Amino acid sequence: MSVVTALVLAGVTLTHLAMLFLHIAPPNAVTARYGERIDAYVQPEFGQDWKLFAPNPLQRDEVVLARVRTRDEDGGHRTSEWTNLTARDIEEIRGNPAPSHVHQNMLRRAWDSYVATHGTSDRDTGVRAELATAYLKRVVLQRIGREWRGRPVVALQVGARFTLIPHPWRPAQGTGPGTVSRRTLPWWPVTERDHEGL
Repeated sequence: MSVVTALVLAGVTLTHLAMLFLHIAPPNAVTARYGERIDAYVQPEFGQDWKLFAPNPLQRDEVVLARVRTRDEDGGHRTSEWTNLTARDIEEIRGNPAPSHVHQNMLRRAWDSYVATHGTSDRDTGVRAELATAYLKRVVLQRIGREWRGRPVVALQVGARFTLIPHPWRPAQGTGPGTVSRRTLPWWPVTERDHEGL
């Protein structure tokens, strides 16, 4: 085989692999400009129905917060300030060569599961919704504990703050990057049963 033939075959192979890669890669500057040509080359002979980078990266910065209501010795109640649980998890991950799944994903997935089963209503709509509520509550209690500053926790409230992440190569559409939205869930009573196994 001649050198010219080898170079042509290498060029065709590299072009083919590049087209397949760009077809399944997340949106980027090249696919924004040449997307139709790439799709025309790949479809229908080499079509893919999966993504190379799955799941898709987060499109917003999510911060999960919590506050508690405690009982004093005289029977009165106090409400704590909001605590940034996401920041606590990030501190546990930062600089750790083998971070725990608990600090990487558990809180975020508990929040996502709650939102997926409740929508915007915050009402239980079935067994999955009840499980999602219990899971989120227990994950938060795992981080807070039975007491807050020496007083027993009797109720818990969870909230979240979301900031849209600017798209790296495409101008914002609709709600702009940096836009902050919040969601606060209702107060949940905390009993001894909620702490079982934590």
